[in-house]
Formats: sequence, C-alpha cells, structure tokens
Amino acid sequence: MKKYRILILFLSFLGFINAQNQETQPFSKFYEPIDSLMQISYERGIYNGNVLITRNDSLVYQKSFGYTDGSGQTELTKNSIFSPGSIGKEFVAVSIMMLIEKGDLHLDDKLSQFGLGLPAWSEKITVKHLLNYVSGIPQIDYGNVKNDKDILEDLQRLPGLLFDPGTEFNYNNNSIFLQKRIIESVTNKTFQEFVTENIITPLKMSNVGFDLDYSYPNRARSFDVHKQNADESSSSKGWLWVSIDDLNTWITALHNEKLISKESLKTLLKNQYFKNQKSVMGSTDELFTMHLHGGQFNQFEAAFISEFKNDLNILLMSNNKSKSFEIIESVHNIMKGKSFSLPKRSIYRQIRSKCHENIDLGVQYYHDLKRDNFDIYDFENPEELNSLGYDLLTSKMINQSIEIFKLAVSEFPDNANVYDSLGEGYFKNKQYDLALVNYKKSVTLNPKNTNAKEMIVKIKNIKQ
Repeated sequence: MKKYRILILFLSFLGFINAQNQETQPFSKFYEPIDSLMQISYERGIYNGNVLITRNDSLVYQKSFGYTDGSGQTELTKNSIFSPGSIGKEFVAVSIMMLIEKGDLHLDDKLSQFGLGLPAWSEKITVKHLLNYVSGIPQIDYGNVKNDKDILEDLQRLPGLLFDPGTEFNYNNNSIFLQKRIIESVTNKTFQEFVTENIITPLKMSNVGFDLDYSYPNRARSFDVHKQNADESSSSKGWLWVSIDDLNTWITALHNEKLISKESLKTLLKNQYFKNQKSVMGSTDELFTMHLHGGQFNQFEAAFISEFKNDLNILLMSNNKSKSFEIIESVHNIMKGKSFSLPKRSIYRQIRSKCHENIDLGVQYYHDLKRDNFDIYDFENPEELNSLGYDLLTSKMINQSIEIFKLAVSEFPDNANVYDSLGEGYFKNKQYDLALVNYKKSVTLNPKNTNAKEMIVKIKNIKQ
C-alpha cells in the first residue's frame, strides 16, 4: 500500500512536470534563435548590452553581452544600470498626466502660470503644446549653457518663438525642461522627489536613480568604437538611469493602468497635433496595440517594443551605441514567427580608422568593400556614413567629414538628413554658400526640417 502511494505521488509529480513543460514550451522555442541572433550581434561587434523579453509576466529570454565600460574588465549583469536616453522622458510626461488626473494641472494651462519669469510668448503656450513638441520653443542652446539655471535664463531672454504654438513640430529638450519645472511648481517638490515618491517607490524599482555619477554601484559607462569611455556630463538635471528589469517594471505598470488610465496613456502615445510625428512616449499604431520607443545618450542606446494584447515586452539596453534598433526588429520578428535578418557589420566601424589616417584611402576602402563584400557590411543605412561624418567632425577633422557627408549624399540622394549634415560640415568650414545649398535641399526633401530652416536664416544673416 505504501509503495502504491509512492507510485501515485511519483506519477503525479511527472504529470506536474509535463504540465510545466507544456506551459513553458511556447516560450522555449524562441530561446535558441534569439540567443543565436544576439550572440552573432555581439561577435560582430555591433551589440554590447542587456536583453530582456517577457510575455504574460513570464521570462522568455534574458542575457548580458559584453562589458560595463571600454576597458573590457567587468562584465555586464542584469543589475547593470544604463541611461535610457529619451525613454526617460516618459517619466516626465506620465508625471504631468498624473497631476492632470488629480486635477492639480490641466492640458490647457498656460506656461505663463507657473512663475518662471518667461516673456509674453509664454502666454500662448499650453501644457498640451509642450507635451507634443509644438510650442515653437527652440532646442536647448547646448553650446552656451552649463546647468539648469543657464537654460532657464536663456529661455527668459528668448525674444520670440520659432512659430505659433500648434502650427509646426519641433522635437526639443527645452520642452522637457519646462515640463519638469511645471511639475515642481505644482507640487512644491523637485521632479526627482515627485517621481521617487509616486513612481519609483510604489513600483519597488531598486536599480534606478537620477543623474548618477560614475562611481554609483552597477552604473555602466558608455564607450565608443575605439573602446574609449564617453564624457557623459549633461547640462540639465533630472535624467533617469535604470536597469533593464526596472525598465520592464515601468513598462508593465504603465500598460496595466497602475500609474495613469488607458485614456491618458492614449493621449500621450499619439501626437495630438500631427498624425505622422512622434510623441513624447515614442510611437504606437492606429489601434493602440503596440508601444515602441527608443533613446540615445552619448554612446548609450535603448529600445523597447511592447504589445498590449499579448503582454509582450522586448527590451534592449546598450552602452556601446550601434545597431539596437535594427536588432530589436529582428527579435520581434522571431517572437511573431516571421522571417528575420541577421545584423550586418558596421561599415562605419570598419572604415573609420582608415578615414582618420587618410580620407582618400578610407573612401576607396568603402568602395572596395561595397564591391566585394556587400552582403557582409551595412551599406543600406545612411546613418552609418552620417555617424562617421560626425565622428570626424567632432574630432575637428572638418574637411574629412565633408568628404564623408558628400559620399553619403551621393549614396542616398533622397535622404534629407544627409544633406542637412553636409550643410553643417560646410557651415563649420565657413563655406556658407555651399552650406546654404545643402540646407535648402534638405528642406526640399523634408519641409518639416526645422533645424535646416533655422540654419538657412542664420546663414542669410551672416551673409548680410
């Protein structure tokens, strides 16, 4: 009888194990192709960072690839803390919406109400304008500001707006800066205090903080193609740093109405003025079935794709900016059972050294690789050459950068951004006529390019 009971227990245990295997089987089939994709990406030198995929609150895949900084001495772990770049702006927008839901703030409240000492133009701008990047306020003048005090004083001296609020779109961080000041004005707390009390602590996010210095435990450093750690200083405060698990906690809570209502989230996910422009929360589709967002800061890069219906979250966080946005699309295709492409090697990284040594040899090397190894390197992404051009530009190799931007224009003649970049190269070189030609071409290709429009005005003023 005792043996019989033992047999029953054993068979019951086997049944439990089989049931568990059946439950996890739908997820386990994804592990190998995702792991192969990520391993190849790491081996090709186009991904260094953390990956996390969850579905229905269950772990599908999680792994770390590479190191915490350019020295290659300490490996990343799941607790490593990254800058998520613009994804951190979600915490600002959601804080605004939390105050609106409480009745402490309204979308149509005027910027002039918050005691910031701004000129008369602030009477035209509403909270809704700021949330949708349609205020007419320009980008932060990073070349001339060192801290939040400088940014506010620069705005207080601003004589006028780029355009009437609500009539054009202009993505800029001054809008984020002002939203933080509004939160502080309404709550009598710093932005950091409000987020900590109302979001971080309730959600039990443990590997997270603001404006973290290099010595903070688990904080990763970003590094470039030469394994050189980046200077990660910022002129404004209140920028979030977070681990991949805590970022997943944020996304899950947001999508399950633990912070704001579904209607409030929809308001933030769609630009309320221009259908085809991004929102402060990234982007969604027409039916609000997905939430996608990406961000960059120095050499940090982060991205996530989240499906509401399937409760699927795919997150990548990297401290060596390269191909995160392309890799995450392939991971998503794997999860959807679709065909996917293996990431190609970066042509920027491959030819960079030669371009720094001798620009003519570097350009020739580009053409040789395109002729002989087109399937191996990424020749189809204009950002590869654009990034190389800015690499040279920031290294004060202006003439060399112009040659790369010219190459980019010849390779991608319908891309407005590369003309804008070539215009910047010529402008830095004080070749104003050529700069003007390329900025005008950029505006022709993309009439919404406000940067090019501003530069055209600036050049015409210089030439007067």
